[in-house]
Amino acid sequence: MARLRVNVDGGARGNPGPAAIGVVIRQGDEVIADLSERIGEATNNVAEYRALLAGINRAAELGATEIDLVGDSELVVKQVRGEYKVKNAGIKPLHAEVLSALEPFDEWTIEHVRREENSEADALVNQALDAGGTAP
Repeated sequence: MARLRVNVDGGARGNPGPAAIGVVIRQGDEVIADLSERIGEATNNVAEYRALLAGINRAAELGATEIDLVGDSELVVKQVRGEYKVKNAGIKPLHAEVLSALEPFDEWTIEHVRREENSEADALVNQALDAGGTAP
C-alpha cells in the first residue's frame, strides 16, 4: 500500500465541551478504514488535532508510505504547513506530535477544504457526539 487519502474532522459541542473525531481513509476511490470516537471534553482545535493525529497513525498502521491529509480547519492546516505560528500552549504539544508522526512518511501533503467537502468525516464526528454516553 503506497498512498492513502485521509479526511479528518474534529469538533466540540461547546468550546470546550463534549468532543469527538472522525477519520475516513481511502485508497483511490475505496474507503478502507474509518473512525468515529468521542474524546472527552476538548476545544474544537484540540479535537481537530486529535483527529489529524488519529488519521496519521491509522494510515501508518495500514502501511501507507505517502499520505494526503484533508481537513476543514484552516488554522490546523496552516499551522502544520508552517504558515501560522502555534501560539496556544495547549496546542503546541499536539502540533509537535503531528509533525513527529509525519516524519516516517516518504511524502505527505495537507490540504484545507470547505466543510461541505469533508462531509463524511464531519458526519462521523456528529455520529460519535450523538451517541452520547461517557467518553472512554
